[in-house]
Amino acid sequence: MPSEFDQIISRAGTSSLKYDARYEYFARADVLPMWVADMDFAVPAAVQQALANRAAHPVFGYTVFPESLYDALIHWLHVRHSWTVQRESILCCPGVVPTLHACIFALTRPGDAVIVQPPVYAPFLSAPATTGRKLLLNPLKLEEGRYRFDLDDLERCAAEGGRLLILCSPHNPVGRVWQRQELQALLEVCQRHGIAVVSDEIHADLVYPGVRHVPLATLPGQARIVTAVAPSKTFNIPGLGLSALIVADEADRAAITKAFDTLHVSASNPFSIVAFEAAYRDGAPWLDELLDYLAGTRDLVRDFLQQHLPRIRLIEPEGTYLLWLDCRAMGLSDKQLKHFFVQEAGLGLSPGVLFGEQGSGFMRMNIGAPRSVVKQALENIARAEQTLK
Repeated sequence: MPSEFDQIISRAGTSSLKYDARYEYFARADVLPMWVADMDFAVPAAVQQALANRAAHPVFGYTVFPESLYDALIHWLHVRHSWTVQRESILCCPGVVPTLHACIFALTRPGDAVIVQPPVYAPFLSAPATTGRKLLLNPLKLEEGRYRFDLDDLERCAAEGGRLLILCSPHNPVGRVWQRQELQALLEVCQRHGIAVVSDEIHADLVYPGVRHVPLATLPGQARIVTAVAPSKTFNIPGLGLSALIVADEADRAAITKAFDTLHVSASNPFSIVAFEAAYRDGAPWLDELLDYLAGTRDLVRDFLQQHLPRIRLIEPEGTYLLWLDCRAMGLSDKQLKHFFVQEAGLGLSPGVLFGEQGSGFMRMNIGAPRSVVKQALENIARAEQTLK
């Protein structure tokens, strides 16, 4: 049966970064855009209706966060992730990237070292320097096609003065959903050395069948943990820019609030508020259908690569709609690899080196699109690959 996710929705001319900035990023305005992390699917009907209802009111003034918003988030985390969160632990924040900077300001001092685990979402790599901190790399290890933490190297980072670890869970771009024992071992290192953790869990709801996300803050221990959550990736509303932090420690909450107050950054917006609440309150059936659809698309990509493009290997994702493609067997430099995908295949993907030098030879593909579009992309790659033989 056709799925609602099969619908082709034109986004050109909507001031979409993904579509309307193609020439700026790829020097071609006609590439199939499969890069920036938003999806080409219509948001849940409940979210559309909530926005329409709010738009029907003709005044768009300053806003506050209603208690019903907090209730919706608390209920979602409890039902979806077996996580009981107290109301006072929640801070509503602008998007996760500015929130990340605020957390660094609040939880570290100038000159402190911040640990990140590449290949990883690019702002993790730039945020320490832009906030006057030192960057320490604790690269993930790729073993038998699966990424793992390097805890011995994390000990080195601790010895070199690491004071804060930024964790990506589930991980963008490699698609790992960290298992409980992996997270517990990581947390024990951090606790032993007094390293605070900011855990970016905005992809937590996007996990494939048979896999379960474990919120870091639900694990036993006394480590200081700040968790970022958001409906943005889950329900395809990143342009609305509202996220939340779960911060159990009262002093840390106060410090983060002060960082936002210093910058005079407001997260409140009449549209982001109603979308946030409606998504968490009524979006579960839509999400369940989305996850089934994405799993089918992931399987399609894996099978196509194995049958027609053996020099490109899928790093099997356990979560997110972002696929990490190992293209090293193609024998191309990163510059050549980008040229191949853009100029020969007509695709706009994210080069792996954007996520750190550990991403050299890889590409990130966003499959949050109708399956017919993904099929077209794969066929484009297969045709272009013939020219390399």
